[in-house]
Amino acid sequence: MSFKIATVLALAALVCVEGRSAIVGGFAIDISDAPYQVSLQNRGSHNCGGSFLSSKWVLTAAHCTEGASASSLAVRYASSEHAKGGVLAQVARVVMHPKYDGGTIDHDFSLLELKEEVRFDDRAQPVDLPEQDEPVEDGTLCKVSGWGNTQNWNESTERLRAATVPTVNQKECEEAYADFGGITDTMLCAGYKKGGKDACQGDSGGPLFSDGKLVGVVSWGYGCAQAGYPGVYSRVASVRDWIRKTAGV
Repeated sequence: MSFKIATVLALAALVCVEGRSAIVGGFAIDISDAPYQVSLQNRGSHNCGGSFLSSKWVLTAAHCTEGASASSLAVRYASSEHAKGGVLAQVARVVMHPKYDGGTIDHDFSLLELKEEVRFDDRAQPVDLPEQDEPVEDGTLCKVSGWGNTQNWNESTERLRAATVPTVNQKECEEAYADFGGITDTMLCAGYKKGGKDACQGDSGGPLFSDGKLVGVVSWGYGCAQAGYPGVYSRVASVRDWIRKTAGV
């Protein structure tokens, strides 16, 4: 049994200790199609994804930064490849959500303060955020992007990929994950009942984007693109006030 969650080995596959990493059933995109996307690097290697909130702050998943020091982290941005190109920016400070629970993966959010401000252009831009508790309608089409396991040898994990997935009714998702502890109000689910398209190991911390806003952060799930098990994302609207207070965004 594989799970997308790293800190909980019994759940380790969608999110995994390295985090959900690759896009399954997706397509290659240029970074200019998702200029808010960054690659979170731990000691020089791609670990997770993240999103620019401002020229100084990046939002990712708490399970991606758990146990890591700021000095070991950097983000590569303005590049369609996680291993080269663009700019590598060092992280000055990590602020994990105070209510993050590694056992349930609740409040799976971390804010990264960069050492130097980023100069934005068409390949690097901050993402807009929803208001506190702003709802997302069931069936809303969203774009999830990242680098990682595609479960297809013909699809490279070196270049940025994306997939389009619809949000799932909260009650339906709770029922799907009842045997895994269920989901909370700080979580949002997206995917197709038949599976086939999803985030995967290495995509953790990356963006779930819809209607011009960052609505979710790749967090966890059972397997990758499994029928009956949509991807689970941290609901950005549930912590909008915390982001504003912490990062001033």
